[in-house]
Amino acid sequence: MTTAKTLIIGTRSSKLALAQVEIVKQGLHRQFPDCQIIVKHITTKGDVILDRPLKAIGEKGLFITEIEDALRQNQIDIAVHSAKDLPTEIPADMQIAAYLPREDARDAIIGMPLSALPPGARVGTSSTRRLCQLRHMRPDLTLLDLRGNVDTRLRKLHEGQYDAIILAAAGLNRLGLSHEIAELINPSQMIPAVAQGAIAIETRFDDASTRAMVNTLHDTDTGIAVQSERAFLTTIGGGCSLPAGAYTICHESSCEISGMIGSLDGTLVADTCVGNINDSVALGSSLAASLLAAGGRDLIHRDMLAIGEKS
Repeated sequence: MTTAKTLIIGTRSSKLALAQVEIVKQGLHRQFPDCQIIVKHITTKGDVILDRPLKAIGEKGLFITEIEDALRQNQIDIAVHSAKDLPTEIPADMQIAAYLPREDARDAIIGMPLSALPPGARVGTSSTRRLCQLRHMRPDLTLLDLRGNVDTRLRKLHEGQYDAIILAAAGLNRLGLSHEIAELINPSQMIPAVAQGAIAIETRFDDASTRAMVNTLHDTDTGIAVQSERAFLTTIGGGCSLPAGAYTICHESSCEISGMIGSLDGTLVADTCVGNINDSVALGSSLAASLLAAGGRDLIHRDMLAIGEKS
């Protein structure tokens, strides 16, 4: 299907997903001005099931599977994902051909700054990672589930259903909504999700020509950071519903990774380590193993039991 003249991109149809596709399109057009790019909208399970918290659905491939199926069936040539939505294991017949330069990886609070929220304030989030760290910092807050695309979440806030909500700064920036941000939360207070702020481009493993085109967009530092963070998540055996996060900063010859494993009750273990940039993947795995041994394994087990009892 793929030629030097035509590429079909598969994506979710949300405004944020399409904004990310536009970034990819612009990058490809800069590299290959004669390339015709067609965008195919694909509905995923995560787009359909909006009446339950993510942790209650079974999150593996929630925003990915249907797009990968289209890629596998040659209906599209490349898939554009929010890298934080990727499962810990990429199918053997697929490959991440590029990570684009990372946007701001921090979490953002909309409504009012965290320190200004009064006791009992209603804060919306669909993320167990955010929920855990919020409970750890502010056990006096009332934390409520929040689903839907960015526009829906902002509408619910402005209607007064919540006093504040927490979203990824990257998505708000890409949608031109940075003016909505009341406060950017320092990663030392709230460690971001693995790969938050990064865009991943996936191709078929056997499609070397498309992979070569896409690889021209790859950002080395982002790739190193994301692979380090994904190694952390792989080691703890987690997906996007687990209260866990990792954030890697690349320096000239070293990298620094911070990680956390938590429980829905706000209990958590966290640490930071620094190592050679060439050992970034091993560093992510090592930090995860250290946190598991320091109590993280027990916290994961506790949450799995709690979720099982409620299901």
